[in-house]
Amino acid sequence: MGYDENIDVCTDDIVHEQTLQHVRTNMLNDQIVNELAEFFRLFGDATRLRILYALSLSEMCVCDISEFLDMSQSAVSHQLKVLRQSRLVKYRREGRNVFYSLDDEHIQQIIAIGLKHINEKYTES
Repeated sequence: MGYDENIDVCTDDIVHEQTLQHVRTNMLNDQIVNELAEFFRLFGDATRLRILYALSLSEMCVCDISEFLDMSQSAVSHQLKVLRQSRLVKYRREGRNVFYSLDDEHIQQIIAIGLKHINEKYTES
């Protein structure tokens, strides 16, 4: 597939009022857009994404995540705090251990959909 420099501009200067009205009527408000942008920003960090993917496979304690990522428990705890505050992960205490898991099935679905999209380029001819 070649690159066409002109593909991203209109050659006719026609405004489609019906389309614009539909989008304006159904557009998300600024607060929701900003919250959604922040939500997706959390997935943009490779360390956090590794943690999320690992937790999509199994509940893990901080010690296990730290060992898996070859990072200090302090660094892992910092990332988990960010993910917990954003409601992407939850935790439970068992004795002296803290176990983390994904907050709900939606987080796992988002990861799965992202992977499906990425893997499409490897399955296309």
